[in-house]
Amino acid sequence: MQRISWVTFGLVAAVATCDGASTASASVAEFYSGKNVSIIISVSPGGGYDVLARTVARHIQKHVPGNPAFVPRNMPGAGGIVAAKYLYTGAPRDGSVIGITQNTTPLEPLLGSPAADFDPTKFNWIGTPSLETGLLIAWHTSPFKTFADVTQKEMTAGASGTNSGPAFFSRLLNELLGARIKVIAGYPGQNEALIAMERGELDTYGVTFWSSLTSARPQWLKDNLVRILLQYGPVREEALKDVPYGPDLVKSPEDKLLFEAAYGSLSLGRPFFMPPDVPADRVQAMRAGFMAMLADKEFLAEATRLGIQADNSRNGEQLQAEVERLYRMPPHVIERLRRIAQGK
Repeated sequence: MQRISWVTFGLVAAVATCDGASTASASVAEFYSGKNVSIIISVSPGGGYDVLARTVARHIQKHVPGNPAFVPRNMPGAGGIVAAKYLYTGAPRDGSVIGITQNTTPLEPLLGSPAADFDPTKFNWIGTPSLETGLLIAWHTSPFKTFADVTQKEMTAGASGTNSGPAFFSRLLNELLGARIKVIAGYPGQNEALIAMERGELDTYGVTFWSSLTSARPQWLKDNLVRILLQYGPVREEALKDVPYGPDLVKSPEDKLLFEAAYGSLSLGRPFFMPPDVPADRVQAMRAGFMAMLADKEFLAEATRLGIQADNSRNGEQLQAEVERLYRMPPHVIERLRRIAQGK
């Protein structure tokens, strides 16, 4: 019997692997060629998520095999749940639909939201351009000059729904830091709530992300139209060194653990994702294309111009692992998070 050396075997295997990869790439390119890919945006037009999604739509095309056109489509409602449910049950599972959602939306089933009948661990997560830093801000004409003021007098905060991220984080700050934030639900999205702040109708939006402020309302920062009273999240924002960091104000170890679990969603950043059961090669192509776009000089130039944060990215595999980690949190922490999320 003729012997095949390990070197020869390795060369044959490498050729076979490359050939398989080429075939998969060709198959993906063939599928996407001439197609439109919908980007479902879980918020109303004009906010930070919307600005990011539309910027991605303009730049990701050339990084995906077959160069499909990406078409933004807003689908706001219930703090991102409407869009998430569509991707989970209604959207095609062939790779022709991707979405971007609020980072709190993947936690809604964990927190016991009855409307969130989907399993976030089954989504195919694509990536995020950055992590998030949550902020409590106040309009410059409001009486709130420091976070201590929020513990002394009632602050009105806009939110889309009682189970939305802004409502949840408002109640979290009330629970852990003694804030007196009153949630007023019913605003379609962040943009409408920020306009209400400008009119003097609200003191704040329940949670404003640093990346949203820099992209959707950069003039507010330039003209000192808002005060930033508090920051929290997986990392401190370097640009806000003088702003108090929420976890530093928490005394109890148990409260610190709860705070860390609660802002675990911010480690998902501004997550892009695909429905369950999309063919693996198309998921991988979209993940690779997304990360290649984040290194693209043209994308980075526009992101800088628009105030989009793209300096602390996470790939799809990292987001997938983080979602699964959040769903393995200790039961007593989950129970307390649910109580806060449900306003009990």
